[in-house]
Amino acid sequence: MGSFELPPTTIEAFQRDGAVCIRQLFSSDEVGLLERGIEHNLAFPSERAKVASGPDDPGWFFEDFCNWQENPAYRQFIFQSRVGHVAAQLMGSDQARLYHDHLLVKEPNTRQRTPWHQDQPYYNVEGRQNCSMWMPVDPVARESTLEFIAGSHLGPWLMPRTFLDNQARWFPEGSLADLPDIEADRSAWNILGWELQPGDAVFFHMLTLHGAGGVGGNRRRRAFSLRFLGEDMRHAPRPWRTSPEFPGLVEQLAAGAALEHELFPRLWPRDLA
Repeated sequence: MGSFELPPTTIEAFQRDGAVCIRQLFSSDEVGLLERGIEHNLAFPSERAKVASGPDDPGWFFEDFCNWQENPAYRQFIFQSRVGHVAAQLMGSDQARLYHDHLLVKEPNTRQRTPWHQDQPYYNVEGRQNCSMWMPVDPVARESTLEFIAGSHLGPWLMPRTFLDNQARWFPEGSLADLPDIEADRSAWNILGWELQPGDAVFFHMLTLHGAGGVGGNRRRRAFSLRFLGEDMRHAPRPWRTSPEFPGLVEQLAAGAALEHELFPRLWPRDLA
């Protein structure tokens, strides 16, 4: 399990902007390991998998969640790479726990955008010390990369909606402000985004507004995401189905409890149970 000291400027950028790119954080062997895990996941999807593109889309947008326990390559990458230490530093936390893994694959000619959204309103956790990693195993062009609105992690929670039909299924309609129409005037926003090569990774806060375009006809975009929990994160049961959901957790972990549970193993430091 690797340690890796980040420069202070990287941590400051994450805290200020809610998103940062770290170049060549992972070796070619680690990228290859993760690529094998992704291909295994595509061949054997879980019951949580879903297609996030419409039937008329000439491409295919596939997602799957929470497979680290069944996927040996995912497990090796998560527990033996430096990613837990990096996450702890960015969060300003003495510890980092795994929240969940998330696979996102856009095959060539996928038109479907990943709409602008925040992640945390879909989840069953609350707190400020959190982050996500998004790492491609394929080169990603600037027009297909994940984009972020700098500083949006400091603002309010916004209404989460379904990606395909824009329905409010998590919070009651009107209970949270709606997202602004960022695409209507992109010049009005400080949009961050990076062309990426395998080995690069972006990290972002769960409240940072983010989205992505489709992919072209000669591009495949396989990306692996990990979510991390710092020491101030707490269980926040919801009366609806979260994305992802953790069946039975509400009976095992009280509302407001620290997420000290086998589903959320500690990645940093590893010598603490």
